[in-house]
Amino acid sequence: MEIPAQEQKTKKWLKSHLLNDEIELQDLYELEQLDLDLLMAETAEIRSDVENRSRSYGRWCTAGYFLELARIIDRRRQESS
Repeated sequence: MEIPAQEQKTKKWLKSHLLNDEIELQDLYELEQLDLDLLMAETAEIRSDVENRSRSYGRWCTAGYFLELARIIDRRRQESS
């Protein structure tokens, strides 16, 4: 899947505990489906924790970016197969 130019410039990253790695936004396009699923689960959990929002608003917002892009990539993969 081609990475859009604006995402190649943007340096957004998330420390994933489930993947035990720092993932950059553009890395989502290269993740295997299982890893993408784990990342979606992890970021959904971060977003659902109301206390986490007030404790770490930046991480909460970044998790939202990652979750939405992962969902888009997942949907496109399903449509193309």
